Amino acid sequence: MTTPEFPRPQPYRAADDEVPEQTPALDPTAFIATLTRIGKGAAADGQPWPELHPMPGRRVALADADCALAGLRVALEMLLAAERVRQSGPHDEYVGDRVMEGLMMACLALSAQVSARMRPEE
Repeated sequence: MTTPEFPRPQPYRAADDEVPEQTPALDPTAFIATLTRIGKGAAADGQPWPELHPMPGRRVALADADCALAGLRVALEMLLAAERVRQSGPHDEYVGDRVMEGLMMACLALSAQVSARMRPEE
């Protein structure tokens, strides 16, 4: 039986005959395997793009846009929290103007990535 390329979306218990004999505590290739899955079109949830009718290249582009949107949301949440601290929080907790500018630039770059990946490929 072959191992699926992407992990199952729900918890899974393997049968006793499928469990490898030696399971290392830490898989040294987990980071590399994750990068490989991302490169093959894993969306922000780690799964491949769910629609099957687009061409494979388009599925990768949509998955890239999904990942960029997830990053954009995180950057915007950090920016909002920093702005709220600047307005009404303790002065020593404010991250500074350069960090605020960096967060805004990250948001601009991520939104540009999303718009570029959402355009139809020619």
